[in-house]
Amino acid sequence: MMRHIGTLLLLGVLLAACAPVDLDAAIPAYDTGVDTEAWATISAGEFLSGQFSDRAAIDYDYEIMVTDVTVAQVVHFLNAALQDGTLRAVDGRIVGFYPGDPFHDARHEVEIVAGDYDIVPLDDPASRFGFDGTTFTAKAGYENHPATNVTWFGAWTYCGAHDWRLPSEMEWEKAARGTDGRPFPWGDEIARNNANYYASRDPFEDMGSVGSRTNPVGFYNGRTYGAYATLDSASPYGLYDMAGNVWQWTGDIYEGMHYRFMRGGSKDTYEMDLRVWVRNNATPTYFSPGVGFRCARNP
Repeated sequence: MMRHIGTLLLLGVLLAACAPVDLDAAIPAYDTGVDTEAWATISAGEFLSGQFSDRAAIDYDYEIMVTDVTVAQVVHFLNAALQDGTLRAVDGRIVGFYPGDPFHDARHEVEIVAGDYDIVPLDDPASRFGFDGTTFTAKAGYENHPATNVTWFGAWTYCGAHDWRLPSEMEWEKAARGTDGRPFPWGDEIARNNANYYASRDPFEDMGSVGSRTNPVGFYNGRTYGAYATLDSASPYGLYDMAGNVWQWTGDIYEGMHYRFMRGGSKDTYEMDLRVWVRNNATPTYFSPGVGFRCARNP
């Protein structure tokens, strides 16, 4: 009899683990106090780049967003761009024009010609925005979370619409680590409450049902939210979320390669992937609930 009870209990656990995931489950609401419209200036000069701290230099000043672009900001942009005809809805997605890339016919290179390309999907339940056929809205509670499910073409279009651009990999790395060669934006070591990464046990994480979720931008700023105390994890230039939360698209287009690169790690990666030199890549039409972006600009 006890054997059957044990079997039934195990079956119940397995069935619970297989229960449908509620992607719209309520989330905590926290105001981080970080200005999502703020920019930081990165001065020209040398810095240490890569895992082995090679000397590198950027010979111009530039500015970069203090936080990732938020859901609210992308929703505002999408509505304006649909209204003025810059973007349009086609077959379950929003598309926009991209002028194409030089093609070198390298091995495995895919040609990207001028034309319309995917900006965001309209039918992905993991998106943190909704679309009723005419208007985008941010899902409740996610307004100040990083905008995700945006392709590289979408990130490029967003930045360009404001006369900004995506940061290069080198611009991103210098902004993330400063000049002293540190492996993480805040220093040499990583603790669970430095950043949002796999099993970091933050208030937005529920591994039993919906898995890891994004935090509001700037969440790890030294504040305590409920019973969860964060460490101030800004980069030397005051940028937040340069490690964890979401991967960030960068703007480089490399000769003979159609892939685009990301930096920073995400809520779904282990702490080793949050080191500033770690790279990830995907095709420019790729989108994911673990990928976002921020913009750069000239002063």
